[in-house]
Amino acid sequence: MIGTIFADAGNPIEIKGTAYDFGHSVSAIQFSLDGGEHWTTHECKDTKDHLNLTWTLVLTLDEPGSYKMDIRSVNDRGDVSPECAHVHIEVS
Repeated sequence: MIGTIFADAGNPIEIKGTAYDFGHSVSAIQFSLDGGEHWTTHECKDTKDHLNLTWTLVLTLDEPGSYKMDIRSVNDRGDVSPECAHVHIEVS
């Protein structure tokens, strides 16, 4: 788990992380707010198979509440991370 982020509804928040898949490059980072039923994909260009990838997502949630975001990486073969990272977002 990455941790908990506190935010105000309608204001952008920044989420950062690192992904790696040594031997394969990370080609995308995927995010889900519905338990993995649907994923939003952010493509990653010009990555290297021997380097970590640092990513940043700017997100605005308009409704107050508690959210759990699942985060996973996709490598150059199309394989997804065996386990997701999680971040909890508390929006007031």
